[in-house]
Formats: sequence, C-alpha cells, structure tokens
Amino acid sequence: MTHRQGRFAAGRSALTLLTALGTLAGATLLGAAPAGAVQERTRIAAGVVYEQFDIPAARGMAHAHVVTVDLRDPRVRVDLLYPGAVAARATVSGLADSEGAVAGVNGDFFNITETQHPGVEATGASVGPAIAKGRALKSAVPDGQRFGPALPPGTSTRDVMGVGVDRRARIGGLALIGSVRTPEERLPLGGLNQYALPVGSVGAFTSDWGSASRVRATCGTDTDRAAPCSTDTYEVTVRDGRVVSAVDRPGSGAIAPGTTVLVGREAGAQQLRKLSTGEAVKVRHRLVASVSQTPYRFALGGFPVLRYGRPLPGLDDTTSAVRTAVGIADGGRRLLLLALDGAAEYRSGLTIAEVADTLRGLGAVHGFGLDGGGSTTLVARDPGATAVTVRNHPSGGAERPVPNGVGIFSQG
Repeated sequence: MTHRQGRFAAGRSALTLLTALGTLAGATLLGAAPAGAVQERTRIAAGVVYEQFDIPAARGMAHAHVVTVDLRDPRVRVDLLYPGAVAARATVSGLADSEGAVAGVNGDFFNITETQHPGVEATGASVGPAIAKGRALKSAVPDGQRFGPALPPGTSTRDVMGVGVDRRARIGGLALIGSVRTPEERLPLGGLNQYALPVGSVGAFTSDWGSASRVRATCGTDTDRAAPCSTDTYEVTVRDGRVVSAVDRPGSGAIAPGTTVLVGREAGAQQLRKLSTGEAVKVRHRLVASVSQTPYRFALGGFPVLRYGRPLPGLDDTTSAVRTAVGIADGGRRLLLLALDGAAEYRSGLTIAEVADTLRGLGAVHGFGLDGGGSTTLVARDPGATAVTVRNHPSGGAERPVPNGVGIFSQG
C-alpha cells in the first residue's frame, strides 16, 4: 500500500491549492469535499469521481475516501457486488474485478461469528434484504438477530439503500411477502435465504443461498441472538412443485435450481411435518417496498442516518470507529460512497452522528450506514487500468471478505 501513502504526502501542497480555489475546485455536478478540507479529486470513469480529504473530528483527524456517482449519466449504473451466493464472502476488490466494476465499497453487516452456539458455523450471510439485477436474493433477519452496532430508534433490519428501475437512488424498507401453499392450507413464509428465521416460522432456501449449513437459521430468538438453537426443527425439500424428502435437522450443501428447501422451527416445524412425500407444494415470495412503488433494481441492508437533510434522532455520538456509508443527493441522481481510512493515524474514525454530518456536508439529503471496522473498504480503478486498487487502508491490515457491496459500473 506504499503507493497510497506516497500519494498522501506528495499531494498535500498541490491539494491545498485546490482547497484554496474553493468553488473552482469543488462546484461541479459531482459534488465536492467539505470546505477547508485537504482534497484530491480524480475522474476515474464517465460519471464517476474519486476524492480523498481530511475530516476534523471529536477524537482527532479522520481521513475520508469518497466516490461520487452521477446517475444522470446513462453510461453509469449501480448494482450489488456479491460472490454468487448469499452465504459466501469475498473481498471487495475481488468482487469488483470479477464483475468489471470501476469502483465499490463494502456493504451490509453480516453473520461473522457464532461463539454463542458451539458446533454451529457462521454463514457469512448479510443481515438485511438484498436485490441484484432486479432479482430478490434474500430478506431481513429479525431485529434481535442483527450483527453490528445498535440500530438507531425507529429503524429496523428491513431498511435498505438502493437504486430503482428509474435510476434514482433512495432509502426505504423491504418486507417479505410469501406463502407455502398445499392442497389443504396456506402457510405464511417467514424468511428467504436468511441466517436467522423468526421463532415459529417457515423459511425458504433457494439456489441463491449457497452451500452453507442451514442450522444457524434455527438458532437464537427474535430478541436474543445468543439464545440456544431450537430443538424442534424440520426440513422439507420441494422439487418441481412436489415434496421429495424430509429430515428433522436442517442440512447443508448446494441447492439445485428449481428446488426449494423449507426449514421450520417450533410451530413452523409442526406445520411442515404434515407434508407427505409427493404432495404438491407451491412456494411464492417477493420483496415489497414500504415507501416507493418503483421497484428496486439494486438494494442492500444497513441503517438510515440522515433523512431529508436531518440526522436521525438518537444517533450514537460517543463511539468513534472506522465506518462506511452512502449519501444520496440531487433527488436521487447523485450517489456518494464514503469509506474512512483505517491507517493508525486515522483509526479513531467518526461517530455515527459525525458520519451523518459529513454526508450532509457533502450535499447528501439522505444517508445510510453500512458495515464498518475491519470491513470498511473502498476500491476504484484508475483510468486505463484493468483492475481496481484499494484506496483506504483497511483497519485490519488487509481486506476482510464480505458478503456484498455497492458496485459502480461505467461504460465510458
């Protein structure tokens, strides 16, 4: 990472000149660093600009890396970066290069460890809903099953940031609507490709899940992630609309296309035990937006920090950390990807309240927090290069594999 450290030192005198120029350096369609910040700006592709600058904070100086995306440019699009399965992880740079993205940041919080449940493996699956290329991949775990800092008041694991089919970025919520229909009854569906199912529910797992064990989905409760795993479980495999097998304990391994594995716990398990091999079963599911009627083409989970230009009430203003966040400006036509630097001199980072203020200072009207700490990673590709480079210093010394991220693509 020496080339980035060199950039920091060599560029400061020239960058101070850019700051002094103020409006000339910063008043562009794609936004600018806060007034007075030491700044570097590089156009990395059509409609995509990378910049870095210092942020004075309560715990010391933080250093920000920002990619600004002009969604008015028809050559630009935003989509989910993920390793082809919900329950899998990869580095942001690897995901960006494999998909051809010119920039990206890490995404949602995820099931990173399972110290409370001996013998149960962490799935690596994300907390909130996820949509890629217009297709729903998963829904949200119960609030009490979430990994990450405490949610701000009035928010939930169903909150998402995304871009609609109208090419406008927005924050909102995505709820699962689904059912399991048999000739005798209709059961509500409580989950889709989730590492944790609501108590007493039935969840569906598809080929999008991957090969990770489904046991974790029956551990904990809606309010206590560390609660013991359920002892009353049942799993039914449905292929081509009919039950083909059933077992008492959730299994693992890849799920074939056209196959759905239903996992039940407590009352849900008791309902699944009524099904017989060969019985017709129809499973339906979709994610429904709570705010806009415009479908999302891309969405992922996290939590709101800024709405209509105002920080959410009750944001943490005491705990500083390295963080990742997204800002939305200009009526959803401008997207700001923010990642703090994890180098030792900047590691104190920002509080969540300071993140909201920073996004507002960049012109964002809405802001959304993503996973931080060792997960915080921002990558961008230099013009003419064939691969992205990591622009911040990950606080763990190297990129942490993550389940998803925000990918920026440009045809220019």
